[in-house]
Amino acid sequence: MQLTIEKRDIGKKAKALREAGVLPAVVYGRSEESTPISINRKDFEKLFKTAGSSTVITLTGVGEDKDALIHDVSFHAVSGAPLHADFYAIEKGQTVTVSVPFEFDGVSPAVKELGGILVKVMHELEMEVLPKDLPSSIRVDISKLTSLDSQIQIKDLDIPKSAIISVDLEEVVAMVDTAKEEVEESAPMDLSAIETSVERGKKPEDAPAEGESAE
Repeated sequence: MQLTIEKRDIGKKAKALREAGVLPAVVYGRSEESTPISINRKDFEKLFKTAGSSTVITLTGVGEDKDALIHDVSFHAVSGAPLHADFYAIEKGQTVTVSVPFEFDGVSPAVKELGGILVKVMHELEMEVLPKDLPSSIRVDISKLTSLDSQIQIKDLDIPKSAIISVDLEEVVAMVDTAKEEVEESAPMDLSAIETSVERGKKPEDAPAEGESAE
């Protein structure tokens, strides 16, 4: 994936750039000086929708082409339009640490035919990996969940060989659970604690004095 960038004149106001369809941004890295850049906003929105923050993209147009990750994006609170983007340039040979989202795919026979409930235990996996091996997502084939005790663990997934992950390979990513209807047991009624309407409405002054009749 490629994105054309231009060096940005910091003297120009960001608001004027946005009104002209340009997104102000910056690119920096471990051995890359922070450089203000500008991008066509529509091109960025299209790429970000596909790439997200876990896909290496190539920035072209300013000096040598740079491999980079979209590190951070600021959005308008009301319209949701992007206001500013940060790109992290990656050195050759440098690994990156990224949380890669899981993409759940397929239909589980245990859910469709046996009435089980699909439980997505994890939604992403953090890994340290070479940029060339970094996937945009990790596919989780839930059609493998065939029984009510089925599980899919990290070791069952297609993880890049160069990836280093810190969690146990037997961690569960997805599983099937059964719906259990809980019957709430009601405690026996305590008749001594019931206050009758007569007792509740009687005032102390209404009580008959000693030696007097209630009539």
